[in-house]
Amino acid sequence: MSYVSSIKKDGENIILYKCSEPVPELLLSVEDCVTIGFLDTETTGLDKQNDEIIELALKVVKVEEGTGKIVSTDHEYESFNEPGGHIDEGITLINGITDEMVKGKSIDWSTVDAILQEVDIIVSHNASFDRGFMDRYSTISKNTVWACTIGDIDWLERGFTNTKQELLCHWHGFYFDAHRAMNDVNALIHLVTHQHYNGNRPVLELIGNAGKPLYVIHATDFPYDEIKKNTIKANGYHWNATEKLWYKMVSLTDLENEKEWLTGVVYETYFKGLVEEINIVDKYKS
Repeated sequence: MSYVSSIKKDGENIILYKCSEPVPELLLSVEDCVTIGFLDTETTGLDKQNDEIIELALKVVKVEEGTGKIVSTDHEYESFNEPGGHIDEGITLINGITDEMVKGKSIDWSTVDAILQEVDIIVSHNASFDRGFMDRYSTISKNTVWACTIGDIDWLERGFTNTKQELLCHWHGFYFDAHRAMNDVNALIHLVTHQHYNGNRPVLELIGNAGKPLYVIHATDFPYDEIKKNTIKANGYHWNATEKLWYKMVSLTDLENEKEWLTGVVYETYFKGLVEEINIVDKYKS
């Protein structure tokens, strides 16, 4: 993996700058704009049904639909939230959040919903995780289009072999204090609107894919086979413990190729799986 060509160097050393808050790049825009709510959650764990949000950060940015340039930053909100139980030490090691920091704090969901009411798209890095928590508390979140900076941007096509946010930021020449919600949000905005790209900013790809449905391939009629199970798992399939089957989300572009691949690996004769279209408002729902 190579760093972006615009990165600063000092001999053999790479110079990383610290990410700052996003600022407007244009004083005025005559183009159509898209209003995006970038958000990040820090939680007590990975269980989207039982764990709780302990920090939320949300920032609304308006970008030009044609260039991806930032026109304005319209709203922001951040808050700690005291959970019902003790914050595990392992979680504190990841995000630095302690019981003392969240004591007596709570998220004002009416304020959050008022802000989200004004956005066209909600965006996060790993949207299926954040949306799983947000939809439990926010009515607006449930009925708004979500986009994912992992799933809706082809980072590999852009030359990057890993989708971890910190790595992507480093490869683009900057760093940030990770795993605190607003720092993550500011860094994500900076990443997808990065000025290295000439007319092809990642945020434009994100916006375009946000308006396209996804398709879930369910590997039904699949008798257990250890080798085949490991093969499809390595190809991005996930286990649905409720329905007890393997599934994968793909775009329309990749749908037929994925069906052919699954047929060759699992079914051998003809495709026996089930394909389900996911409406754009329902993408990344748990």
